[in-house]
Amino acid sequence: MDLLAIVFNLVLGAALGTLGGLFGIGGGLIAIPALGVLFGLDQQLAQGTALVMVVPNVLLALWRYHQRNRIDARYAGLLAATGFACAWLASLFAVRVDASSMRLAFVAFLLVLAAYNVARMFMAKTAASSELRHPWPWLGVLGGAAGAAGGLFGVGGAVIATPVLTSVFGTTQVAAQGLSLALAAPSTAVTLATYGLHDHVSWAMGLPLAAGGLLSISWGVRLAHALPERVLRSLFCAFLVLCAALLLMKQAGP
Repeated sequence: MDLLAIVFNLVLGAALGTLGGLFGIGGGLIAIPALGVLFGLDQQLAQGTALVMVVPNVLLALWRYHQRNRIDARYAGLLAATGFACAWLASLFAVRVDASSMRLAFVAFLLVLAAYNVARMFMAKTAASSELRHPWPWLGVLGGAAGAAGGLFGVGGAVIATPVLTSVFGTTQVAAQGLSLALAAPSTAVTLATYGLHDHVSWAMGLPLAAGGLLSISWGVRLAHALPERVLRSLFCAFLVLCAALLLMKQAGP
């Protein structure tokens, strides 16, 4: 890879990292459509390459969170264990699926995620509590589902786990983010390892993307704090629908 391509990927990584910080999801969910549309990568290669950017972001965020907040070890351990196991099994399945079918499944995932976030804007908000609304072993179900989605689509489980923890289990936003990071760290790492072992990772492209993302994600976080939550969620939903539309157009093209 020449110098110009490296610089371009650094800049692209910075843009994706900023958007990831803005929407609070890391860069993976955004990087996958970008890699598919801009570079023509097939779905598994786009997912694997995006994970090179996701894993260090998740680990850095978990370390920073741990410095400031307490994470319940019992809850985090259960989420991490079930997330790891299901992500590993799902990633073994994902690397063998036809790339065209995987892309259509990813588009459906984006649309479902957008619809869920739209619905959340109209749901009645309930008060957060230090106690879970449901027995803690149910976190194992959530960890398994989020880990499986991460293994299939190369995204961190936080995009699923965080809203479920706040709306279903009644945790505070801060607690949900910490638990989601604890879930995502091992599941994204094992998914990246699986994709890498099956040659579904472009390291030459992924490493500059990761460097750019790490340098810029804090910019997006600062911007997110300056915008109203409803505006952020609306922008996120619109962005997901746009990504899905672009991927479908790419899929239907020559």
